[in-house]
Amino acid sequence: MRILAIETSCDETGISIIETEKTTPFEEVKVLANTLLSQASLHAEYGGIFPSLARREHSKNIIPLLVQALTSAGLAHPLPSPRILEEKEEDTLALILKKEMRLSAMFHSDILALETPPIDAIAVTKGPGLEPALWVGINTAQALGALWNVPIIPINHMEGHIVVALLTPFTPKTYRLTPLVYPSLALLISGGHTELVLARGMGDYEILGQTRDDAVGEAFDKVARMLGLPYPGGPEISKLAETAPVAKIPPYPLPRPMLKTDDFDFSFAGLKTAVLYTLKNIINPTQEDKASIAKEFEDSVTEILITKTLNAAVEYKVKEIILGGGVTANKKIREAFQKMVADKLPDVKLFIPARDLSTDNALMIGIAGLIRFNETANDIVAEGHLRLAERIDVNF
Repeated sequence: MRILAIETSCDETGISIIETEKTTPFEEVKVLANTLLSQASLHAEYGGIFPSLARREHSKNIIPLLVQALTSAGLAHPLPSPRILEEKEEDTLALILKKEMRLSAMFHSDILALETPPIDAIAVTKGPGLEPALWVGINTAQALGALWNVPIIPINHMEGHIVVALLTPFTPKTYRLTPLVYPSLALLISGGHTELVLARGMGDYEILGQTRDDAVGEAFDKVARMLGLPYPGGPEISKLAETAPVAKIPPYPLPRPMLKTDDFDFSFAGLKTAVLYTLKNIINPTQEDKASIAKEFEDSVTEILITKTLNAAVEYKVKEIILGGGVTANKKIREAFQKMVADKLPDVKLFIPARDLSTDNALMIGIAGLIRFNETANDIVAEGHLRLAERIDVNF
């Protein structure tokens, strides 16, 4: 069984092709191709993601990336002459791609020049994310599904972040998907999300807590901008923080918002504001000053994430904790969670995705597609605010 996966939720265009010979994903999964193209450098001048630019770049890059993936997987076989569509097929393609003139042109020039590859299903991100960007992936998936006569599996981007953390590599291109032991707890931290999600079974999710304002990745980006650091801000703040002088008492202490509240919610807007006023009160801050602030900001974020997750893990007696999302690439956060679990939850297993799979990628969408192989749909609609589940009330 082969699945082609498409990811265009934000500023990375991802195409992956995976294969399994078993009837369950909890067996050997071969990665035939996993291509990714980031737009980060293009959005850097805006200090964040510019949606119309993201859509344009996805539209420009997705077909070349698809052909590259098919070639890498050994599935790109040129036809002696381009495929001629029947009138009904042409009408279907035109309807799907009516707002995607660039895509339509590349389908006719590139995709119709290839034999139909042996793909069993196409998994595509339907949300959450930037809707203009999501539509590029969805329209591409639905057009391919119509041309190749294969079903489409709509995928929740955040579930992809959960399941990719469960991959155990055998070789650089072969993985096993570790089955979870329930109940499990997922901390999803990215540029757009900060959520604590209780999993009582695969696909059975309950949101225990979420940010009330900025997502943690968003806070990293905004604080980086205050410190004069480039976008994306997370890696830059971490690099700067590592240069801070060692001090028992931080020279510029910052708050830990909502650290002791009787819930699992987060808030990072106040912390971001505290950084702003700290900088305003320093006349001509030096690089050392900025490094100390970066370190204190990172320490504050880490302490908040650790405390909330630990409290939820104890309250719900979870067996496993999963970290997911781009912020999990942060070295300090990874190490802090490893230490917390070892010291305070020795019977709990911790899953953290490999750094190259922490940020958005199509492999995670393909793995989620394996799990939801039978949940195909027609006429998929982009849902920018799609959630894993509804929030539940927590009573202490």
